[in-house]
Parts: sequence; C-alpha cells; structure tokens
Amino acid sequence: MNKYKETFGIDISKDVFDIHGSKSGHNQFKNGTEGFKAFLKVLPKGCLVVMEATGYYHYRLAQYLFKNGIDVSVVNPLSVKRFIQMKLAKVKTDKSDAKAICEYGQLNDIPLYTALTDVQSECLQLFRLLDNYLKKRTATKNKIHGENVLGVPSKHVYRSLKRNKKHLDAEIKAIE
Repeated sequence: MNKYKETFGIDISKDVFDIHGSKSGHNQFKNGTEGFKAFLKVLPKGCLVVMEATGYYHYRLAQYLFKNGIDVSVVNPLSVKRFIQMKLAKVKTDKSDAKAICEYGQLNDIPLYTALTDVQSECLQLFRLLDNYLKKRTATKNKIHGENVLGVPSKHVYRSLKRNKKHLDAEIKAIE
C-alpha cells in the first residue's frame, strides 16, 4: 500500500494521454503543453502519477510533472503487461491500461522518477541517435555484403549503399 492520497495511472500515446485516478476515475488530455497544464490543475496535493516508459511519449510529461513538484514514477512496460496478464484481463484499451497502471502503482513499491538535466537530456538524445546510426550502418554493411554474394551487384545500388555507409560513418564520427 502506498502513502499517497491518490494514485494516477497514465497510458500515453502520440496525441493524447488517458489517466485513471484511484479516486477520481478516468479522464483524457491532449499530449502537449495545454494538456499537461490542464492535467496539473486537477492533480491533488500528495498524489503519485505512474506511467510506462514509452521511449518518447512519456518523457515530456514526466519532466513537466517533476518540474512542477509532482511525484512521478516511470515503470517498465513489461512489468505492467505481466501485472495485467496476472489479473487475466480480457479487454485492452487505453482506458483499461490507465486503470491497470494505476492499480500497479498502488500495489507495488515503485521508484520515483528523477528528471534529467538539460545536459543529461542532450547526452541521452545523442546516445539514442548514435545507436540508431550504428544499427543503420550495420544494416547497410550487411546489404553491401549480400549484394556482393549475389554475384554482379547493380552499380547504382552498390554506389548508393556505399554513399549511405560513408554518410553514416561521418555522422557517427561527428557524434562520437
């Protein structure tokens, strides 16, 4: 059992986020500054907001709430998925997911979110971009190798792949 007056579960997507309050029930807001402000207005003091780590969509809201003094927890989506499966839930909607995340937050000991500084945020973005470029470069190398294995690669295809790899090499070097 947690110490908070009310726990809110959030299921967030590109355009909107659904919330479920342990006392107040379901609501929905736009995923943007206006929606963040509207949500902040309905949050009672001493509450906890729980959301899944979504890669991109949760980040802005978590940072916004943290900077406005709200206790936030960003949890592993797989943990929530397993929690929902244990409950044998049949229906999967954004509304039901928000409710399940709320229940997960109430029943589990979950860590509080610590916001990233601007420098940490930029570093994280650079690491993600670097990872993306490394994967693309590996895929391009594999494609070049595959074309060579086929025998006579198209000159246009081969040159395009080589240019792409050269560009990715330059981007990776610049980031590093």
